[in-house]
Amino acid sequence: MKNRPQASRLSGFTLRGALLALVTAGTVQAASFPAQPVTLIVPFPPGGTTDIAARTVAQAMEKALGGTVVVDNRAGAGGNIGMAALSRAKADGHTIGMGTIGTQSINEFLYKDMAFDPKTDFEPIALVMTTPNVIAVNAQSDIKDMKGLLEAAKSRKLTYASPGVGSSVHLTGAYLEQELGVEMLHVPFKGVAGSMPALIGGQVDILLDNLPSTLAQIKDGSKVRGIAVTSAERSPSVPELQTVAESVIPGFGVTAWFALYAPKGTPEEAMKKLTEAAQQALSSKEVQERFQTLGAQVGTLTGEDLRKFEEDERARWSKLVKERNISTQ
Repeated sequence: MKNRPQASRLSGFTLRGALLALVTAGTVQAASFPAQPVTLIVPFPPGGTTDIAARTVAQAMEKALGGTVVVDNRAGAGGNIGMAALSRAKADGHTIGMGTIGTQSINEFLYKDMAFDPKTDFEPIALVMTTPNVIAVNAQSDIKDMKGLLEAAKSRKLTYASPGVGSSVHLTGAYLEQELGVEMLHVPFKGVAGSMPALIGGQVDILLDNLPSTLAQIKDGSKVRGIAVTSAERSPSVPELQTVAESVIPGFGVTAWFALYAPKGTPEEAMKKLTEAAQQALSSKEVQERFQTLGAQVGTLTGEDLRKFEEDERARWSKLVKERNISTQ
């Protein structure tokens, strides 16, 4: 009987010790994030604008995170396959993804069976970059500028290539048709690796693509001629190219964008470190110079500001999809 109080005290000490150990372990685990390499899912093939943006920011984030960031390309279905994989990933911060204007604000209005909900399945980390789309023609084309394109489109049915049905570039083409009051034939390809040879070979009249993917060919100028960018202001990378707004459609402005996301439910501490790492990477001179050479601008939005930006983009593009009756079928 005399030993019971002592046993009770020992049990209390043991319980408190166990609780302290759990709290300490949790604190160490949070403080040591990342505990393993971080995987960055890119929902498009290597070599395209999304991939370029992802690899650039991934390398720059490694220093801030103190660990490796591995790029994992999972292309298909307009980016849906890769982002669906992200939505199913363990929400511990060790798997993130590069969402785009397409995956986050357009696809849900085009695809009937989405395996994820862009509004609820992700935690927004940071807007990585924005870039205009570019309108280009074969260097031998008689189309010299947007006014020439409009005149040609009124006299014959022009064909334009994009990286795929439902891509933001495709919708930019549809938006152009709507605003110009013309009808063109959309010819989809699986990325610029297919559309660029088609333009150079004369199979299509016009190429629409993200500027970074085509900048080298446009600057070279021997096979491809850029005629306009879709952003509201001229791009510092190709200042000689007019904007669509200043040439034929006042007020026209379209930019593609790319942003980092984590699965819904990712711990706050991991989100904080990922966001800080992204901000540090994007503020680095190396990343800013790299994006500038690509014809892109570094993003500035994070967290809830990025979420609000997405909502505005969804409202804009859902309206166009419905008005133009655009479908992936």
